Amino acid sequence: MQGSLTGKVALVAGATRGAGRAIAVELGRSGATVYATGRTTRDQRSEMNRPETIEETAELVTAAGGTGIPVRVDHLERDEVRALVERIGTEHGRLDVLVNDIWGGDIFLAWDRPLWEQSLDKGLRMLRLGIDTHAITSHYALPLLIGEPGGLVVEMTDGTSEFNAHYRADVGFFYDLVKVAVQRMALAQAAELRPHGATAVAVTPGWLRSEAMLDGFGVTEDTWRDALSSQPHFCISESPAFVGRAIAALAVDPDVARWSGQTLSSGHLAQVYGFTDTDGSRPDAWRYITEVQTTGKPADATGYR
Repeated sequence: MQGSLTGKVALVAGATRGAGRAIAVELGRSGATVYATGRTTRDQRSEMNRPETIEETAELVTAAGGTGIPVRVDHLERDEVRALVERIGTEHGRLDVLVNDIWGGDIFLAWDRPLWEQSLDKGLRMLRLGIDTHAITSHYALPLLIGEPGGLVVEMTDGTSEFNAHYRADVGFFYDLVKVAVQRMALAQAAELRPHGATAVAVTPGWLRSEAMLDGFGVTEDTWRDALSSQPHFCISESPAFVGRAIAALAVDPDVARWSGQTLSSGHLAQVYGFTDTDGSRPDAWRYITEVQTTGKPADATGYR
């Protein structure tokens, strides 16, 4: 896929770390110019208080073969998003790929607690971070994206449509609502974009080895298997590069419209497009979670990666 996005412009909204960073890098590896946005820079951190920065992401994009452009944007601030899109239009006159990966709500999660026992302020903050940001960004970016045929919008979510058809009580009301809403946003945008020759999909990674997840287990990407002693089902986890490669595969697919409106998983797309994770495997996390983890079977990724 390297070089196949040369001349194309992508906006990865929420590219500071995790899936967003990896998506930006893999789009860059295919030759794209990538605007990497987020709230954490070398001079200022977001409420997440993580060390990763958008400047680092942009540098990784450029090192991979693309052109990385870091822009600090709070995607809840309309004027900042409007200015970002105007800048892309001025500098390039086009937008070919929009990835809405804005989130930042993990710090507000209340595990295994019903709605009435959760903080309403924190819950509503999650809705703003995970839903409003996506709507605001698409509102301003889509007029530029439909200027050229073949545009692609990717709404990043958590969970397949089938899995999210059931309430996820472990993550709670607000998180569940955000991730299902994002899938619906992809469906709605697909319908509105189709007459303009553009496509919208939702994509979910599996159990992601993000920087925060690795820190939570006290491991690194090189030693992640040490976490299996505390959480055996982590055996199905995937690196952020895996979902990054999934988005890059979609972006270069001339027949990407066949997926319009659907929610796709990195594991499924790996089977279709033939890419692998960094270790050469193809973890199919959501099939594993459905068939093994949620049914109470012992952790065993055999046949799932």
